[in-house]
Parts: sequence; C-alpha cells; structure tokens
Amino acid sequence: MDISNLINENITNPYELESLYRKDPESFKKSFKYAWEQNPDSPVLAVWYQRLYFKEKANQGKANQGKANQEKASLLQKDFLSMGILAVLAGICTRIILHFIEQQAIAPPNLFLGIIPFIAAYFVYNNPPHKKILYALVALFFISGIYLNLLPLEQKDSIILAYLHFPVFLWVLLGLAFTGNEYNLGSARLAYLKFNGEFCILYASMAISGMLLTVLTMLLFSIVGMDIEEFYFKNVVLFGAASLAVVAAYLISRNLKLAKNIAPYIAKIFSPLVLVTLVVYLLTVFWVGKNPFLDRNFLLVFNGILFSVLAVTIFSITESGTDEQKSISDYINFALIILALVIDSVALSAIVFRLSSYGITPNRLAVLGVNVLIYVNLIWIMVSYLRFLQNKTGPAKIQDAVTKYLPVYGLWAAFVIFTFPLIF
Repeated sequence: MDISNLINENITNPYELESLYRKDPESFKKSFKYAWEQNPDSPVLAVWYQRLYFKEKANQGKANQGKANQEKASLLQKDFLSMGILAVLAGICTRIILHFIEQQAIAPPNLFLGIIPFIAAYFVYNNPPHKKILYALVALFFISGIYLNLLPLEQKDSIILAYLHFPVFLWVLLGLAFTGNEYNLGSARLAYLKFNGEFCILYASMAISGMLLTVLTMLLFSIVGMDIEEFYFKNVVLFGAASLAVVAAYLISRNLKLAKNIAPYIAKIFSPLVLVTLVVYLLTVFWVGKNPFLDRNFLLVFNGILFSVLAVTIFSITESGTDEQKSISDYINFALIILALVIDSVALSAIVFRLSSYGITPNRLAVLGVNVLIYVNLIWIMVSYLRFLQNKTGPAKIQDAVTKYLPVYGLWAAFVIFTFPLIF
C-alpha cells in the first residue's frame, strides 16, 4: 500500500505514524505532502508538518532575513556614500564662495548657498518628490542665487534687509525638500521642526569637538614655531563646518538616538529657565527706564528677545509630542506665549510710533511686517493652547497653529528679498 494512504489511515494512531517514519524516513517525507494536502485541517499532521519541514522553513527564513539585511546594508552604504559626496561638495563650494567674498566680488550671504542646497539635495535623493516639486526647488534655489548676486554690493538698508531675509527663505526651501510630496501635511512640517531642533543639538555637539581639535592643532604647530591659523581656519575649519552640516542631517535622518533623546529634556529644562530669565530682565530694564519708543537699539534688542522666545516656544511645542495629558511644561509654554505677546505688543506700539514720528524707511517697514506676522501667529498658538488647557481640543491643534503658519514666514522673506531693493 502507498505510504500516503497508510498515513491517512493512521492519523489517529501516533504509534503507527512513528513506526512508518522510522522504517523509511525519506519515503515517509515524500508521501507526507500528499497526505497533508488531503487533510489540511488535521492537527496531528500539522504537528508532523512542522517536525518534517521546520529546519527548511527556518533556513528559508534566515535566508530571507539575510537577503533583507544585505539589501538594507547595501542601501545604508549607498546612503552613506551620497552623504559623503554631498558633504565634500558642500565644503569645497563654501571654500570657493569664501574666496570670492574676500575679493568683494559677491555678498557674504552666498555662504548659505554653499551649504543649504546640498542638505536639500540629500533629502531629495533619499526621498524623491514629484517632478514638479523637484523642478520648483531647483528653480527657486537658482533664481534666488542669481538674484542675490545681481544686487549691488552696497550697504543700503534695503540690501541689508534682503541679505538678512535670504537664509530664512532658504530655510523654507529646505523644509520643502525635507517634506517632499507631503509638504501640505502638518505632521511632515512638524517633523521638519523637530529635525531643526535635533540638528542644532547634534551640530553644536560635533562643533565643540571640532573646536577642541582646532585648539589642539594650533598648540601643536605653535610648538614647532609655525603659525597656521589663517590657513587652517580658511581651508579646514570652514570646510569642516560646511561638511558637518550635511553629516548632521544624515545622522538625524538615520534616527540617531543621541539628539532625539536629548531634545525633549532640553526643551523641558530650557523653557522654564528662559521664562524666569526674561521676566527678571524685562522688569529690570523697565525699572532702569529703558524706553523702546525712543531708544532704537533697545527696540532691536526687544525684537531679538521676541524672536528668541518664539523659537524656544516652538521648540518646546514640537518636542512635547501628542500626549493628551497636560503637564507643568504646557503651562510654562503658555506663559512663554503670553510673555511673547506682551513683548510683541510693546514692539508693535514702538515701531508704529517711530513710523508716525519719523516716517517710513525700509528697516521700520520690515520690522513692522515681521512683528505683525509674529503677533498673528502667537494669537493663533495662544488660543489653541488655551483650548487645550481647557480640555476642548488636543495638542494637535497647537501643532497645527505652528506648522500651518510656516509658509507665511517664507512668503514674507521672499517679499522683502525680491521687492525691497527695487522699491527702496
């Protein structure tokens, strides 16, 4: 009788099945497949199936896993190679740009073109967007670079304002490269803001190591009587600073745990310190009689404080996550927003006073515009936070108030860059 029939007949007889297997294991294994196909619901044959083919399945699983690991390693190697090439190109381009800046042939903001486009290229290479987004990125980087270098090298207010807003515009373009096809999603924009916080932490950590190496190098060469300071800073430090930006972007995109684990703690520790420091500072300056309405320099400092508070608040919000449960950090963030609104209200009043008293200038108009933009954004964030603290909405609404407003800053930067030098 065929062994497969014997297997079927003895499904309920474990002893006979074991006897059949021990008499001729190879024939039993070959005939078992047919018996298994006829009785796929038999728990006894299911046990035998695992017994006979367990090693083959395990080896196949290991082979598949090995293949997956090999593909992953190949992808990682390819990713690392692209990062290395872009980092070297960023260093070289930045050094070339510095040479022309020293010759007073181009403006200093061109240094940003030696770094940001290469980080954007890394994002685009690893997360290719639709062609229309890619073409838009290339066109905007190219046009802004050409336009920047068509501006006269003069120390006029409108030109300086264009220079100051240029990195903001490039930062928004970098955000478009980072988010890719998901540029409309709040989660993608939030991820970009988190990337910026983690990038600053990681870059600062690596920069400190680089400074220690620089000091050591200077000391070693000074011992043998060689002064390499100028050469070293122009050709090594600058090259390293530019390349390091691409390397930091690569490490964060590879989910480096260092920056991701530290960022939330820095946000929780730094926010209350900033709040206490600024409250004490503002009380002190008003006590001693500083007046932003009459003191132009103090008005600039006031706006600098406003930008700092806004940056710290956004950093804290992005690192707070989506936890529905409120904590002391949320109340500190809300207090920071109120403080920022107070500062912005004073700054707006002061700039309106100066405009009405002394007339319109590019600087006053630019400061007025950015203060209005920030004021609107802060109101939106404050209302969202208040509703969250009242259990009317979740933290996602607060994050929307931050992420959905980001393009407005980019549009304002573009307006200042491309119109102020022409109007004024």
